[in-house]
Amino acid sequence: MKIFRLFVAFALICFALSPAAQAVVPAPDGGYPGFTTAEGTQALQSLTAGAGNTGIGWRSLFLDSSGSFNTGIGAGALVLNNADSNTAVGAAALLLNTTGTENTATGVGALVHNDTANHNTADGAFALSSNTSGVDNTAIGDQALFSNTTANGNTANGAFALFSNTTGADNTAIGDVALTGNTTGLSNTAIGVAALASNTTGSVNAANGFEALLSNTTGSANTATGDQALLNNTTGGASISGGNTANGFQALFNNTTGNDNIALGSGAGGNVTTADHVICIGAAGANVTSTCYIGQIFGATSSGGTAVFVNGDGQLGTATSSRRFKEEIKPMERASEALFALKPVTFRYKKQIDSKGIPQFGLVAEDVEKINPDLVVRDKEGKAYSVRYEQVNAMLLNEFLKEHKTVQERGAMIARQQKQIEALTAGLQKVSAQLEVSKTAPRTVLNRQ
Repeated sequence: MKIFRLFVAFALICFALSPAAQAVVPAPDGGYPGFTTAEGTQALQSLTAGAGNTGIGWRSLFLDSSGSFNTGIGAGALVLNNADSNTAVGAAALLLNTTGTENTATGVGALVHNDTANHNTADGAFALSSNTSGVDNTAIGDQALFSNTTANGNTANGAFALFSNTTGADNTAIGDVALTGNTTGLSNTAIGVAALASNTTGSVNAANGFEALLSNTTGSANTATGDQALLNNTTGGASISGGNTANGFQALFNNTTGNDNIALGSGAGGNVTTADHVICIGAAGANVTSTCYIGQIFGATSSGGTAVFVNGDGQLGTATSSRRFKEEIKPMERASEALFALKPVTFRYKKQIDSKGIPQFGLVAEDVEKINPDLVVRDKEGKAYSVRYEQVNAMLLNEFLKEHKTVQERGAMIARQQKQIEALTAGLQKVSAQLEVSKTAPRTVLNRQ
């Protein structure tokens, strides 16, 4: 129906222009009925019912009999075609196409092997040269998507982009030799010269930048943004759920087989090679699994803030002391007396944690758990992991205040006792003085008559 409407519109325009048209002398050769133009040895030789075709060149559109609105320019262009709406410009372009429709090939050997596939666009020498039945592919550049045969929905823009792709589908490559080694990998996106150049079967990768993910072969679900990001990754991202993410110039540059790593910043994660689950933000980090490194924090002094905590689920946050967020508020009273059972120790962390073996001071979480389970932090498995030292500090404060109150009460009692002593002392002194007076007073004898 679409072809019919186009044909009708084309005819109406031609008829409308015919009265005013001026004949040219000599008359152009190669003009035939049905809006057909043929120029060259055996061009459009077999045409019977097709209309609106243009064949220029040796045997261009040679077998076309009923196909319409095809354009073949170049020796052998569309030589076997008998379908509609194909455009081939270049020697042997769409050479073997028979029933494929709405294909466009520009360049020597472009889409040369295409047979029955539809909606492909090839612009460049030998672009999509091997395609036979793959549909909805776009190749722009010398030998772009050269090896593609049956895969669908690929886009290649750049010389040798997606060159080796055969059956991998839904890939996008923009840049010279981008995804050039891909064969069967699916849904990859490469933007930049040599981005994902070595990828073969890896899928769902995204590389944006010069040589981003350059060495990746079978790794999947990796994302690299920045020149040479994840440059040396080969098989890292062994599964769709284990991909790496690198954002920044040479981020995760040295990673080869590590999985589920995240790096943000120029050179971030540069020390990570084979470790898994490492997060590096503005820091080179280390090749230690399940670690996190954030630059520009150590040595940077800040005042007026609050401490940051992390729970067993990895959530960062701060503790609040506002009444707005609390309930069941009551005095601590004797709950803090559990402190007296705690056993502070000295220790050193194991070598894989602290290679320097710096002496440490603190508590053992399992020992504290036996005394008061509420004083420990637990990991995802529910095991005691650390001590809630900030709670210990609050309990220490309670004990200090209790002791301070006791000292104050004792002080008040002592003050009262001191006043009593002073009062008694004053009384004793008064009595003593009176006795002294009585001792020194003259005695008179009473004369009774």
